[in-house]
Amino acid sequence: MPKHIRKCIPLMLIMSILIVITGCDYSRQPEPIGESRLLLDTVCTVTLYEPADKELVTEALDLCAEYETMLSRTIEGSDIWRVNNSGGTPVSVDGKTAGLLRDALDYSVLSGGLFDITVGRLCVLWDFTGSPAVPMPDELDDARDTVDYRQIYLDGNTVRLGNAETWLDLGGIAKGYVADQIADFLRERGVKSAIIDLGGNIVTVGEKPDGSLWNIGVNQPFADRSEIVGKISVGEASVVTSGIYERQFTENGKLYHHILDPVSGMPADSDVVSVTIVSESSTAGDALTTIVILLGSERAAALLDQAPGVMGAVLVLKSGELLIYGDIDFTMLEDM
Repeated sequence: MPKHIRKCIPLMLIMSILIVITGCDYSRQPEPIGESRLLLDTVCTVTLYEPADKELVTEALDLCAEYETMLSRTIEGSDIWRVNNSGGTPVSVDGKTAGLLRDALDYSVLSGGLFDITVGRLCVLWDFTGSPAVPMPDELDDARDTVDYRQIYLDGNTVRLGNAETWLDLGGIAKGYVADQIADFLRERGVKSAIIDLGGNIVTVGEKPDGSLWNIGVNQPFADRSEIVGKISVGEASVVTSGIYERQFTENGKLYHHILDPVSGMPADSDVVSVTIVSESSTAGDALTTIVILLGSERAAALLDQAPGVMGAVLVLKSGELLIYGDIDFTMLEDM
C-alpha cells in the first residue's frame, strides 16, 4: 500500500458503514434481489444485481448460517465449542476451521500478540452481547491468565489447547472470513455484480451493472442511518469498519467497549476510535481493524504498509482528526 497519509480536521469521532448505491439506470435491467437474516450476531444481507437470482441469494445466506454453526463459540457442537470444551484434548475440526485458525495465528504474530483469539474467557466475562459490567479484579486476572495464542497447537485439522481453561473466540475475524467465502461462492456461480453486508463487513462482487463504482457511505454516529459524513468509492473490494461504539456501555461515567486488549483484559485504550479498511480480503480487513484500534494511529501506519492486499484505510481519532492511508477514493460530505 502506498505510504500516503491525508489529514482532515475535524470529522465525527466515530462512524459505521452504510451502503449507498447511486448512478445506475435500472430501467433496462431487472431490479436487484436481496434478503436479510439475523446471523453472526448481526443483520446479514446479500443483494444480487447480475443476475438478480433469488435462489442464489437464499443459498448464500444458507452458507452463512452453515459457517456460523461451524465457527460460533456459543452454538453447542460447533468446531469452536468442541475445542473450548475439550479440556485440552485434541479435537478434529473441519479443514476450513483449521485454515481460519492458521490465519488468525498469522495475525497474532503480525500484531505481536495484540490480536489473540484465545480471549474467549474475557469475552464471556465482559458479556457485551448480554448484560455487560466491569469485571471484578480477581475474575479479570483469572480470565487473563487463559489468554495466549501460543497455546493453540495445530496439526493438520487437529486442534489442541495447551491450557485446558482457554476458550477461543473468532469474533475478530470470522465475519470477514464468512464474507470472503460467500463472495467466492457467488463468483463460482457466475454472479457478476453483488453486495455482501455482514454488519459492517462489506464485500462487493464486481462493479455496478452499469460498470461504475460502488459508493459506500460513512454514517454519522448515533444519527439516522441516512446521514453520512462521506463516501468511499470502490470496485470489487472488501470494506470493513470497526469502532469502539459498536458494543459498549457506560459505568460510573466511563465508556467501556468490546475491543479488548488481551494483555490488560480491558477495552483498548488508544487514540483510534474507528477504522475502516479497504482490502482485497475481508478476512484481513476484519483482523486488521481490531489490530489498528489496539495499536493506535502512530504504530498503525507501519502495520498497514506491510499487510498484504490492503488498499487503504480511514482512521478517526479521539481528537476528531481523520487520517486517510493509501490511495482510496474517499470523499467528504462537504465535497460531494
